[in-house]
Amino acid sequence: MTFRFTVLTTASALALSVSAAQAETDWPTRTINVIIGAGPGGDTDFNTRTMARYFEQITGGSMVVTNMPGGGATIATSAVKDADPDGYTMLFGHTGHLIVTEVSGLADYGIDDFEICCIPGIDQGAVFVASAQSGITSIDELVARTDAEPQSVVFGTEFGGYSHLQGTIFQQETGADMRVVDTGSASDKIAALLGGRIDVGGIAYGAIQDYHTAGQMVVLGQPNETRNELLGDIPTFAEQGVDFVMNNPYIIAFPKGTDPEIVAKMEDIMRQITEIPEYAADLEQGFKQPVSFLAHDAAMERLNAIRDTYMPFREVLQSAR
Repeated sequence: MTFRFTVLTTASALALSVSAAQAETDWPTRTINVIIGAGPGGDTDFNTRTMARYFEQITGGSMVVTNMPGGGATIATSAVKDADPDGYTMLFGHTGHLIVTEVSGLADYGIDDFEICCIPGIDQGAVFVASAQSGITSIDELVARTDAEPQSVVFGTEFGGYSHLQGTIFQQETGADMRVVDTGSASDKIAALLGGRIDVGGIAYGAIQDYHTAGQMVVLGQPNETRNELLGDIPTFAEQGVDFVMNNPYIIAFPKGTDPEIVAKMEDIMRQITEIPEYAADLEQGFKQPVSFLAHDAAMERLNAIRDTYMPFREVLQSAR
């Protein structure tokens, strides 16, 4: 009788183990909370909500997007890092949120403290723009003005964030001595440009396209290795003699300890999404963004290389805080 009890107990444990494995494979079985460290309407919010719509189309599951702006995205990333690793809390961010914040000292954690799933896209829609009131219409004019009057050009950014690093690297490459001020989020930066409170900023083209068309802003260049033709006739910095290439991969990540099967399944779902023609059309229409995707291994290689490139600017970013 004892032996029979042991066999039954073992069989029951095995059944429970199989049932648990099936539950993991069946993910998602309830709504996933996707947290982003940005407000509504920007490029990160747009990419997240577009992904969520196609995720639901493929899986039949549901996602709710939670905006947690502020603190250079550390409010959002901390919420995900400290969440239960059950697969139902996910971060959709970018290198500004998980690498630049570590470099700048805004966060004491980075990509190694999460389960990185994949790079679901690469922002190739970033541009440098000048306000119409500034009178600056080219990189040469910007550099010439700062040569004649150092600190006379105001560059708006979010201290410790991605655009802060953009401005820092740009100044290093050109020698342009700009006055860097903290303006806050992308929407705040747009308002400051329109109001003439700042002269130059780095921002997603999709967010300022209408202002560019209306003549309220002047696009100075795109920091891509080759032109993103979806942006129209906008030259790269390299075409203008400036060695300034800076793409911003998006990142899907889960709390450390999330089941690898769940992470791998999300990676495969994201790959499927990028193969849908309508998804590509949505990215082009929304933020002039071509489709990109890097699976886990390639994503980690890319992200670690970016971290190594940014780390030498640690002291500059931290001293500005």
